[in-house]
Amino acid sequence: MPQEYTKEKSEMLRRDIRGRGISDEKVLRAMEVVPRHLFVPERLRSRAYEDHPLPIGEGQTISQPYIVALMTEALNLKGPERVLEIGTGSGYQAAVLAEVVKEVYSMEIRPGLAETASRVLAEQGYGRVKTRVGDGYFGWPEEAPFDAILITAAANHIPSPLIAQLKVGGRLIVPLGPTTHTQYLTILTKQEEGVDVVQTTPVVFVPMVGEVQKPRAAK
Repeated sequence: MPQEYTKEKSEMLRRDIRGRGISDEKVLRAMEVVPRHLFVPERLRSRAYEDHPLPIGEGQTISQPYIVALMTEALNLKGPERVLEIGTGSGYQAAVLAEVVKEVYSMEIRPGLAETASRVLAEQGYGRVKTRVGDGYFGWPEEAPFDAILITAAANHIPSPLIAQLKVGGRLIVPLGPTTHTQYLTILTKQEEGVDVVQTTPVVFVPMVGEVQKPRAAK
């Protein structure tokens, strides 16, 4: 890695990750190891370790480093888990997860982004991340159940198929709320009977698209 990126990454870790309260050593190591500059367009690489989102094409962004670390830490991962990511985007979040857990499955609805992310993941040694083009609303039923699910786009409700594909005791995190305003990172923990839901940090994510946008029938 070029020396200037090493310096910038170290500063990001000090100021934006450790400095803002991320303390899980597995997550800290992942944020240190994964080369974020290789997951952004080449013209933006000099800004890769700034703590804000960057455009990656097709109206999508790579999340700011702190939010990637925060969402990963919130899943309370120990290492042997199988995690489903909804919204591959650049592939950066999937790479971070792959440094923490045993198996990562990642879905992207946009074929162009999925192809680019898969290539970069493979080039960087993350070929074990399994990727798939499809509407993440429906999850990946053939590989379910999952220990954790991470949704990287804003939704105004939690897709029921994803809850069904989560193991009892597992966690799901999603930016939940109006897709045109601020959302809240929301952590759902699946219990034997029902779910526990906790809202945490305010965030702004690009909206999830596909089935999630259709009007829901009144209950």
